[in-house]
Amino acid sequence: MRLDPPLGPSGDEARSALRRELLRPEYHDQNVFLRILDWLQRKVGSGLDQAQQAPPLSTFMAMVVFLLLAFALAWLVSRARRTASERGLEQPVLTGETVSADELRARAEAALAAGRHEEALVEAFRALTLRQVERGRLGDAPGATAHEVAESLAGEYAGSADQVRRSAGHFDAVLYGDRPATREQAAAVLALDDALVARR
Repeated sequence: MRLDPPLGPSGDEARSALRRELLRPEYHDQNVFLRILDWLQRKVGSGLDQAQQAPPLSTFMAMVVFLLLAFALAWLVSRARRTASERGLEQPVLTGETVSADELRARAEAALAAGRHEEALVEAFRALTLRQVERGRLGDAPGATAHEVAESLAGEYAGSADQVRRSAGHFDAVLYGDRPATREQAAAVLALDDALVARR
């Protein structure tokens, strides 16, 4: 009786061949970052190929749309940051410290003389606020923000409304927005304090 030759490898041979096949590098899982990078390269390459085949006007319009989208995204991000920082500005002008307006004014003048303009501006606006509380022109609201102080004083001193609002804006920007202050800005708040005292 004649035996047919075996049609395939034996079990051991098959396992050995499979092991060799699976050790080939193309079966190894690629790094996720490299796979994403490879995908991006393919997409960019495909986009460049299509741009080369497209008419110049279409390419120009696509670039304009892309730039507009980038600017819109940047604007939205900046607005979101500004809104978040403005929410943080709603803090009271006066602290719980027991002090007089004259003492705050002296601190502001000393800071200004020493070149500490930010401190001078903040203390000057606090002195201005407390002096108006002491004079009865501003309600004694311990939680009043710079904006609320400015609006109340703008109603009391219509001729100085712009200066009061500007000073309040500088106060917020320096104290809560980490903005620098100039000597002129700090001196302007001190001058406004004097001007409001002179008005009856």
